[in-house]
Amino acid sequence: MPAPQMHRERTVRALWIGVDGLTWVIAIIATLLTRLSLEGHILTSANTWLVAVGAGAIHAVVGTIFGPYMVHHVRGSFEEVTSVVRAAVVTGLVLLAAAFTFDTTFLPRSVPFLATALAIVLMLATRFTIRTYRSRQAGSRKSHGRVIIFGAGLAGRRLAHNMLHDDRSELVPVAFLDDDRRKRRLRVEGVPVLGIGADLVEVARRTSATHVVVAIPSADSELLRDARALAEAAGLKIKVLPPLNDWVNASDPQGSDLRDLNLEDLLGRHAVQLDQDAIHDHLTGKVVLVTGAGGSIGSELCRQIASFNPARLIMLDRDESALHAVQLSLSGQALLEGDDLLLVNICDGEALSAHFAEHRPDVVFHAAALKHLSLLERFPLEAWKTNVLGTLNVLQAAADCGVGTFVNISTDKAASPTSVLGRSKRIAERLTAHYAKTEMGRYVSVRFGNVLGSRGSVIPAFTEQIRRGGPVTVTHPEVERYFMLIPEACQLVLQAGAIGHDGRAMVLDMGAPVKIVDVANELIALSGKPIEVTFTGLRPGEKLSEDLFTHGEEHLETGHPMMAAVRVPNIAPDEVQAHHFCTGRHAAQWMTEQSAVAADVSTENAGE
Repeated sequence: MPAPQMHRERTVRALWIGVDGLTWVIAIIATLLTRLSLEGHILTSANTWLVAVGAGAIHAVVGTIFGPYMVHHVRGSFEEVTSVVRAAVVTGLVLLAAAFTFDTTFLPRSVPFLATALAIVLMLATRFTIRTYRSRQAGSRKSHGRVIIFGAGLAGRRLAHNMLHDDRSELVPVAFLDDDRRKRRLRVEGVPVLGIGADLVEVARRTSATHVVVAIPSADSELLRDARALAEAAGLKIKVLPPLNDWVNASDPQGSDLRDLNLEDLLGRHAVQLDQDAIHDHLTGKVVLVTGAGGSIGSELCRQIASFNPARLIMLDRDESALHAVQLSLSGQALLEGDDLLLVNICDGEALSAHFAEHRPDVVFHAAALKHLSLLERFPLEAWKTNVLGTLNVLQAAADCGVGTFVNISTDKAASPTSVLGRSKRIAERLTAHYAKTEMGRYVSVRFGNVLGSRGSVIPAFTEQIRRGGPVTVTHPEVERYFMLIPEACQLVLQAGAIGHDGRAMVLDMGAPVKIVDVANELIALSGKPIEVTFTGLRPGEKLSEDLFTHGEEHLETGHPMMAAVRVPNIAPDEVQAHHFCTGRHAAQWMTEQSAVAADVSTENAGE
């Protein structure tokens, strides 16, 4: 805590000790005067002042030990009321003991009961008066934004309190909205709940609001899209309280935590429920290796794995700059030192085997791949070398050192593939299934769609086009894709690694597919610029809509609500290694043939 803030806290604490001590003096004198029929000698009696001042001192000591002075409470909150009453009751019990110990002329036995009750009333009245005054004072700020808070839960109530009591806050709450009708008569710091979310337009008119804040940290994309539509209809600026992990102070949301709505909010926020115990058991104390550790998925996997305290986290990539960046994000240093960084190309099977034999990982997450669909259509031999032979090298190196769990990061393009990318990743799934069948460890694949903001995805491309003034280029007005945030996708990858069944592909629930033109229009709307959208036509290998499942694949339960599984027909490494293609055309043709075979096998298995 900064020194000025600490000094202010101490000053406020001392003032409240003094105020509450004075309250006890008043309560004791008022009680004695009432008890003894307003006899004037009470005010001149040394016993009176000894008892009164003594009660204030006892309350100060008790309040410092048990609260409310050693703990910062929201003024007038339930927690503060409880602490004040507890300290006053203990003080009253001490006075009661004194009344029974000494002569009644010193302290009548009824005084401790009456004085304690009066002191509690006065102390609470003082607090509520100050709280009401501050709320009205804050609400009278004319130059600040007037805010409707959507969500009267704990986060919303704490946010309102901090807005009202922070002199630097540029926003002042004037109303709450909450879809829980039981909160209709609730008032928080004098700010009323005036309706449900659908009442936003009317409440904005009544309160002359300028902003609406969605104070629901777990809000999904559908709720946020609805809130934005209502805010636009009401002519309000919209702010959101991000997920709990993004708060500056994770236990107490501040106005500084609020931010503008972004595309990730509108398209990708999912409530991910994880079996933390299963992931903890799977990773803690283990040697974990991530291939492609410098990529969008690989680097986020490394950050999340690190939070589970593995014995070692080994990061492998062929891009030295990417390794530099991920090390910097994890440790705050990027000296590129230590044995946990491996600069290796997965196409080099000999080097891979040597490193795996040296480090002997328990868990491997294989995220290294080439992923740009249009480039791989032009250079299919590179897809063959990296996505097929490279994956085979990683699988064999892992098997040779007795890996416990191998997780292959796949893609929705491997389901009913029509592109070189999809076909190469489908064969990678089949190779993983073969090792599941023949090796002691557990080998699974994880299949999901686009991740928002990953390198090379449409979001950075559209953002750059908007920055340049347009136009934003979309291949087709009906093309649509599945989207998920990188952190959420990686959380589910960790979950799949912990619970995935040997040889299966775990398929993540990506929600409903989103039209790419809608993504472009959302980004344009958020930019506030008049940008044109132009259509360029589907590229070779592209689909209008992606599939998460190949036709005929049986959807199997996994025990997790955001995950299904499918059986993957295996393919032997010998069958892959038997082919040494000199041209990309022959590689592409063979991968197409193998994808067709795999589809037939999946259909046959579904019919059994």
